[in-house]
Amino acid sequence: MGKTIILDHPLIKHKITLMRDENTGTQAFRSLVEEIAMLMGYEALRDLPTELIKVKTPVAETEAPVLSGKKPVIVPVLRAGLGMVGGLLALVPSAKVGHIGLARDEVTHLPHEYLCKLPADLSERTVILPDPMLATGGSAAAAVDIIKRHGCRDIRFMCVIAAPEGLEALKKAHPDIDIYIGCLDERLNENAYIVPGLGDAGDRIFGTL
Repeated sequence: MGKTIILDHPLIKHKITLMRDENTGTQAFRSLVEEIAMLMGYEALRDLPTELIKVKTPVAETEAPVLSGKKPVIVPVLRAGLGMVGGLLALVPSAKVGHIGLARDEVTHLPHEYLCKLPADLSERTVILPDPMLATGGSAAAAVDIIKRHGCRDIRFMCVIAAPEGLEALKKAHPDIDIYIGCLDERLNENAYIVPGLGDAGDRIFGTL
């Protein structure tokens, strides 16, 4: 059974508040998304395996830990998930990056896959699946479906804000994955937007309002 973690950190709370402000411009918004991703990644990757290697310091030779095994794969859900990749790569520069493209039908709100590019050895790696918004949960669940079809079972979904409806939908569809949330908001409105939310994350990251 996977776990759900709502990150109760003052820096994350502060940065999400700045993101919510409609007067926050594209450059600042983009930077905030990356910073939050880095803070969340610190928690989501805390159990990565390590091994000891010999290191000679200026004082003495010692054994010290480094990451072991194959490095994680970051698989952003396009396009908004791209905004979180930089922050995660700052933590693990050697991570691989895949891409999943899902477009939401504006009438049915159901996701449609238009791109999937993943490492061949995905089944042997930990996958971090970042998407700033977890609204209905449809896109997140579809992305996890795709990753599982490629044999991966260690999947960690990460979002800046989530609606309760989306969280429940994702947990119901994939009860075995870990979910990391910056803030759990109130609800979805009639247009399937998160309330109070922060608008369309993709438009605000890329300046396409």
